Amino acid sequence: MNLEQLFLDNKEKTIEGRYLTLESIEPILNRINTNNQLSVVGHSVQGKPIYKYVIGKGATKIYLWSQMHGNESTTTKALFDFLNLLHSGSELATKFLNHFTFCCLPMLNPDGAKLYTRANANEVDLNRDSQDLSQPESIVLRAVFEEFNPDFCYNLHDQRTIFGVADTGKPATVSFLAPSYNDEREINSSRQKAINVISEMNDVLQELIPGQVGRFDDSFNINCIGDTFQYLGVPTILFEAGHYPGDYHREHTRKYIFIALVSSFNAIVENVIVVNRTDKYLNIPQNKVVFYDFIYKKVLINYDGNEKITNFAAQYKEELFDGKINFNAYIAKIDELDGFFGHEEFDAEGAVYTSEQGEYPKIGQEATFSLGKKHKILNGLIKK
Repeated sequence: MNLEQLFLDNKEKTIEGRYLTLESIEPILNRINTNNQLSVVGHSVQGKPIYKYVIGKGATKIYLWSQMHGNESTTTKALFDFLNLLHSGSELATKFLNHFTFCCLPMLNPDGAKLYTRANANEVDLNRDSQDLSQPESIVLRAVFEEFNPDFCYNLHDQRTIFGVADTGKPATVSFLAPSYNDEREINSSRQKAINVISEMNDVLQELIPGQVGRFDDSFNINCIGDTFQYLGVPTILFEAGHYPGDYHREHTRKYIFIALVSSFNAIVENVIVVNRTDKYLNIPQNKVVFYDFIYKKVLINYDGNEKITNFAAQYKEELFDGKINFNAYIAKIDELDGFFGHEEFDAEGAVYTSEQGEYPKIGQEATFSLGKKHKILNGLIKK
């Protein structure tokens, strides 16, 4: 099976980029509501509908939710690509629909999506609210879980560009976690199933993005929804959509999330997850904060009359303005950059730093400056 072509054949072309709101997805939901699969199961703090989409007639029940964090939209795009596959009429679609019943909450946090924030409108992180259930969105997620009684949970997220695969210098384009169910991080039969599914997805992705799959930290936190569902005995898989080189709009990463979803369901259908894959899972390198978006090396600065060679880094902030996400680069770190990598790196070879904001870089400044007379840096990038 050509999974990359399968993605292209089913990609939802009406949505792209990082800013995805309820208004972006409602037309798609209405279009694929061909047999009353769509319903409203609750409302957000600001009264926006939270949609549930159920499709399939199989015995194995899969519960998927995305945009629990409003500014994490990559997996939402991939989820709609997958739903398009289920509507394609293909042999694969028929196989999945006969084997599974999929229950999807495509946008759990529509208020945060509109604001482009991690938290909801009450500034609560829904992924730390699984015990208190203080927010209407958390109550909806738990109520659907209890009503649907799933066999697997898919917890769909994005992660920042700062994460790499251990110390390899490669970005963590996709990361997974089989959450712990206790402080000892033991592996019971439920967690084992999640581990085995992740190992199968990793095998497929390594053929496409070798060395760019990470494993998230498995410290137990009962306030996190994945840990709670694992504690309650349902195999739960955390997806983290990360950075692919040059892909700040996460369109390449979207493809690999789609491929991971398809691969996981294939593995479950074919029952290959019965084999203990713990060793392979633990061999997936852990995520590590090792990246900045930009690193500038061997820069000559004049600091209070003293010249010195230094390195510094800049990082994008994703800032919402007039309905669009702007990637604005700011100085983030100076000097101590051993062990860090840049998604873009520039060797100044001793060129002098100059800027309208001062003679040397300061944390928090806009990353617009010159390096010598030849190189102008505008919003982090070398102007050509």
